[in-house]
Amino acid sequence: MKVLVIGSGAREHALCRSLSLDPDVTALHCAPGNAGIAEVAELHQVDPLDGGAVVSLATGLGADLVVVGPEAPLVAGVADAVRAADIPVFGPSREAAQLEGSKAFAKDVMAAAGVPTARSYVCTTAEEAAEALDAFGAPYVVKDDGLAAGKGVVVTSDIGVAKAHADACDRVVIEEFLDGPEVSLFAITDGRTVVPLQPAQDFKRALDGDEGPNTGGMGAYSPLPWADPKLVDEVLQTVLQPTVDELRRRGTPFSGLLYAGLAITSRGVRVIEFNARFGDPETQVVLARLKSPLAGVLLAAANGTLADLEPLRWREEAAVTVVVASHNYPGTPRTGDPITGLEMVAAEDAPHAYVLHAGTKRQGDTVVSAGGRVLSVTATGKDLAEARERAYRAVDRIGLDGSQHRTDIAAKAAQVPSL
Repeated sequence: MKVLVIGSGAREHALCRSLSLDPDVTALHCAPGNAGIAEVAELHQVDPLDGGAVVSLATGLGADLVVVGPEAPLVAGVADAVRAADIPVFGPSREAAQLEGSKAFAKDVMAAAGVPTARSYVCTTAEEAAEALDAFGAPYVVKDDGLAAGKGVVVTSDIGVAKAHADACDRVVIEEFLDGPEVSLFAITDGRTVVPLQPAQDFKRALDGDEGPNTGGMGAYSPLPWADPKLVDEVLQTVLQPTVDELRRRGTPFSGLLYAGLAITSRGVRVIEFNARFGDPETQVVLARLKSPLAGVLLAAANGTLADLEPLRWREEAAVTVVVASHNYPGTPRTGDPITGLEMVAAEDAPHAYVLHAGTKRQGDTVVSAGGRVLSVTATGKDLAEARERAYRAVDRIGLDGSQHRTDIAAKAAQVPSL
């Protein structure tokens, strides 16, 4: 099978790494990719938002499957263009991807499907926003209605900060604050059958102790020793399947990766948000634990044959990923700094720990930073404590001037016995 992956982040590196280990994959390509992906796939400099260019590349390569990684190409309709060319594609249509592209659309779908979520208001004026903030009270939750690369949400007890974020957006969703721990649960679907993956937890705040600004994610771990073993089945029945059924009923079937961001509240499970693609950095830990070959699963979703798929197989090992970010992230990041120690990780820590590239590029013989989140250092172990120790040992080998990372990824969970 020839596979083309679209994207250039650590999520796409994780996908490419898993696909490169799949015996059914005979050729692996990525556009545009990054310095790390270049080690496992052939790179092509194609604009991932240009559906016509992606189709031309896929056709020229004779691709048997196209996997669209990031949200922006999905919302731009790239998957539609590939489908129209009769090439199997993993990723929802432009209309179905509005589940992530518009918070208001997602709320409407959830209401129709009876999916439990936070009460909310959609606001387009400062007056409406002020009324909604007053109605819910602190802590305030203000979400940009459109795509914001994981950084469009402000949770604050400062009314001034909340109003400023609302004023900066054309349209916002303001909702009640949900208490309790957060969980990320991915599901692969062909628009009818839904196959949940293993849950993970990510860390959105930039600094230890969940302090600092929201980011695209500073680390993740899986499994969740503190979570109810029945959680996945419950979310499948109350969230994932009803959402997929409602989208199919509307004539906009969702095929691809449905990501549910959940809060385990005192009143039960509530949906915080949906994404229309693999999440980053949760993908890094979920795929590290997936034992089933990935290509066949993604192709079954693209071809509508998930119901015929054998149950997924998972490794017993735990996985932890720690994001190494550039100076000043999540503000305007400094780029162009050389990265050292990558060869040392490959030599000393493999196969239990490895580096997935995100914002990197190659300058001559040197890999340099090229974005905010630069690397995802991922490790596995017999439990979270061992995976954590291996991940941080690998992080310590890496040199990147001015870089930052959290030191508490999975720290609390590693001390919790499994339920």
